[in-house]
Amino acid sequence: MSRSSLIAAVVGKVRSRAGSLSSQFALAVAIVVGPVLVALLVVGLLMVVSGQDAVLLGAIVVAAGALAVAAGRLLANSILHDVEGVRDGLMAVGQGEREVAIETAAGDELAQLAAAANAMTSQLRSEELARDQSDSARRHLVAAISHDLRTPITSLRLLAEAVEDDVVDGEVRRAYLARMRTHIDVLSNLIDDLFELSRLEAGDITWSLEQVPLKELVNETVDAMRVHAEAKRVAVRSEVPVALAPARANPEKVQRVLCNLIQNSIRHTPADGSVVVRAERVANEIEVEVLDTGEGIAREERDRIFTAFYRGDASRTGGGAGLGLAVSRAIVEAHGGRIWLAETPVGTRVRFSLPAAA
Repeated sequence: MSRSSLIAAVVGKVRSRAGSLSSQFALAVAIVVGPVLVALLVVGLLMVVSGQDAVLLGAIVVAAGALAVAAGRLLANSILHDVEGVRDGLMAVGQGEREVAIETAAGDELAQLAAAANAMTSQLRSEELARDQSDSARRHLVAAISHDLRTPITSLRLLAEAVEDDVVDGEVRRAYLARMRTHIDVLSNLIDDLFELSRLEAGDITWSLEQVPLKELVNETVDAMRVHAEAKRVAVRSEVPVALAPARANPEKVQRVLCNLIQNSIRHTPADGSVVVRAERVANEIEVEVLDTGEGIAREERDRIFTAFYRGDASRTGGGAGLGLAVSRAIVEAHGGRIWLAETPVGTRVRFSLPAAA
C-alpha cells in the first residue's frame, strides 16, 4: 500500500470514530498542532537548564495547544452552523416547502452551495406553479367546453324530439328546423375555433404570406359587417389612408381578426354609437385599431380578455364561447405581431400589429 493510500485510510478511520464535524475539526487541529507543540517542548527542555524555565515553557506550550483546539472548535461550530442551515433548508424543501431561503454566515464554498440550493428551490417553485396553472387551465377548458356544448345540444335534443313526435307541423316545424340549424352552426363554429386555436398554439401553421393592402381588406370587412351594425343602429366606418404600406400577412386570417374585433365592438356599442377601424405604419410594423364608443372593459379584466373562454361583465368574447379574442391573439402572434388594449377615454380601443411588407 502506498503512503498516500495509508494516510487516506487512517484519516477515514479517524473521521469515522470522531463523530460530529466539530469533534473532527478539533481532532484535526490537535493532530496538526500537537506534534509542533511537542517538538517545541522537547527542544526547549533540551536547551533550557533551569527547571523553573522548563515548567514555564511547558505551561506556555500547553496553553498554546488548548488555545488552538478552542479556536478550532469555534471555527468548526461556525462551519457546522452553516452546514446545518443548508441541511435544514433542503429538508424543508423535501417536505414540500417552497418559500425557503438558505443563508450562510460566510462567503465560502458553503455559501455557493446555499446559493445553488436556493436556485434549485426557485426553479422547482416556478415549475410547480407552471404545472398548477396548466392543470387549472385544463380544468377550466374542460368546464368551459362542457358548458358551451350543453346548451345547444340540449336544445337540439328537445327540438328534434318535437319534430320526430309530430308535435309540431307547418310553420312551427320550419321554425324549429331553423333553430336547429342555428344551434348546429354554433357548435360548428365552436369546434372550428377550438381546432384553429389548438393548431395555432401548437405551431401547426401552413399559411401563405403575401403583401396585403390593408385599406382594401378593411373596407371589404367593414362593408360585410355594415348590415349587422345598421340593425343595431351603430355607425361603422374605415379610416385607413390610401398610401399606407402593405402588410406581410395572410389576408384570410387578418380578415378573421378584423371580423372578430368589429363584431365584438358592434355587440357592445349602444344605439347611435360608432365603430372606427384605423391603421398606420409604426417603424417596421403596421398597427391596426378598432375603436368603439361602447361600454368599455373594466381594468381588472384587461389582463385576461384575450384568454380562451374568459367571460367578464364587459367581456369582448366573440360568438359567445369566449374564443374569438383568443383566436385573434393566436393569429396575430403567429404573424409575429401582438394585440393589446390601448388607452381611450371612452369605449374600447383594441390594437394589433403586423409586419410591414416593405
